[in-house]
Amino acid sequence: MLIQNEDSLEETRLNGEQVFDGVLLKVHRDQVRLPDGKTAVREYITHPGAVVIIAILPDGRVILERQFRYPLRRSFIELPAGKIDPGEAIETCARRELREETGYEAAHWQHVGTLHPCIGYSNERIEAFVARELTYVGHQWDEGEFLEILSLSFDELDAAVSAGEVTDGKSLAALYLARKVLAGGGA
Repeated sequence: MLIQNEDSLEETRLNGEQVFDGVLLKVHRDQVRLPDGKTAVREYITHPGAVVIIAILPDGRVILERQFRYPLRRSFIELPAGKIDPGEAIETCARRELREETGYEAAHWQHVGTLHPCIGYSNERIEAFVARELTYVGHQWDEGEFLEILSLSFDELDAAVSAGEVTDGKSLAALYLARKVLAGGGA
């Protein structure tokens, strides 16, 4: 294990304030005591958490979405994902998001890990799942949500990643977390 029980690198919060309260994100500014006793300012975003789903069709293809992401002003190909609602269990969220965004329900779910995509400026965590034995029941997109649903074989997905056509960090990290499960080697 690489992590010690007592962390000699820990920073201690002295005081802080919320400087922005948005619909999704909250921005905070804290003063912290550093390991050497000096102080510093830390700005960070709090996020409710999310899920990402590697949904595998009966023919072995992976369901992906193409959607416009405003901060980068372009469309991206990514795995289905979505925000965890307050008090919602992570698998419940994964089931809801898969159904809403892609129109599929899955009979078999496996949690494959947790990722932290923005550790330098956010507390966001994303729970990754593999979903199998899919049945199409019809999507239920949220108001203002526009998606194109596509499916790729693993070879096509590998080629798209290599060609720079799939660059979404949560999708790439989730595929890495699931590599043993996807190869048939268990969790």
